[in-house]
Amino acid sequence: MSDNSALFQPFTVGSLTLPNRIVMAPMTRNQSPQNIPTDKTVEYYRRRAEGGCGLIVTEGTCPNHIAASGYPGVPYFWGEDRLAGWKKVVDAVHAEGGKIAPQIWHCGGMRKAGTPPEGDVNGYTPSGMNMPGKVSRHIMTQQDIDDVIKAYAQAAADAKRLGFDALEIHGAHGYLIDQFFWEGTNQRDDAYGGSLEKRSRFAVEVIEASRDAVGPDFPIILRYSQWKQQDYTARLVDNAADLETFLKPLCDAGVDMFHCSTRRFWESEFEGSDLNLAGWTKKLTGKPSITVGSVGLDADFIPAPGEATFKEAETAGLDDLLKRLEADEFDLVAVGRAMIANPDWANKVKGERSDELKAFEKEMLMSLA
Repeated sequence: MSDNSALFQPFTVGSLTLPNRIVMAPMTRNQSPQNIPTDKTVEYYRRRAEGGCGLIVTEGTCPNHIAASGYPGVPYFWGEDRLAGWKKVVDAVHAEGGKIAPQIWHCGGMRKAGTPPEGDVNGYTPSGMNMPGKVSRHIMTQQDIDDVIKAYAQAAADAKRLGFDALEIHGAHGYLIDQFFWEGTNQRDDAYGGSLEKRSRFAVEVIEASRDAVGPDFPIILRYSQWKQQDYTARLVDNAADLETFLKPLCDAGVDMFHCSTRRFWESEFEGSDLNLAGWTKKLTGKPSITVGSVGLDADFIPAPGEATFKEAETAGLDDLLKRLEADEFDLVAVGRAMIANPDWANKVKGERSDELKAFEKEMLMSLA
């Protein structure tokens, strides 16, 4: 492996200073009964801080809106007991010298009526669609939009009050904010639909309200993606010029850093350049960016039909990643499933003990460890 010192340089954005460039990626774990983080949750995040991770981004946690959750057993970010659980997580991470940000997550049309504990509440979407062309969800009214924005702002305020170090807003993977971004699921004819700029208005208003709630120096991260769970081949934009058009209003609204979700970090985003999505985002905005996508893995988790496997692809190893980081293509590196398998992934890589790293296996998702 190449010299890994680039991974272990400090980094500062706003009021947040990190000891290294390694981020724990947000990963849904479905291990929170009554939607309350448990003692196992506390230990799960504490171990990753102890293991040397620079910034932990939590699993998606739902703001106070009736349709925010789409899955059982996910933690919520409202209510006395739930916030008390998150405070224990924050304190445990800080005791190990770590930094932590909650990911605030509204599932939008991914929610199906019947999902507990809200029961028959249907998913909320911009145009009633979870998949393009199929209207099967609730179409959001202006009052619905206002209510969700208020819920995000309250979550942001609570994140700062509880002592979190930053905030991540989930705008990727075909969930609510991304369903506004995506023309396939946003067919509105009001101020929130139509052009790319109009489809971004909901996200802009969420970010602005969150910024007002936390003040100017508290870092706000936006996670976004081209691909959707509903369609791995979906794209918001096809070229750098359109990407710049998409990103500028989000920057102006108050985003400090972009978490650019790709399924494989080494794949270039546009023809004619080797830059990945995080690289283009940093180049176009000047804002710090986080790359993510199969870092540290040696096999596909959920390969799409017809896709190359890792053995056929270039590499999922760290050499290419380190070269890109050293070239300043992006600033931070998010590690997901490899950190489920290895709570001390960062320390082992730093100590050049990569031969001790365990391979990720799906069975590891069944419990917190």
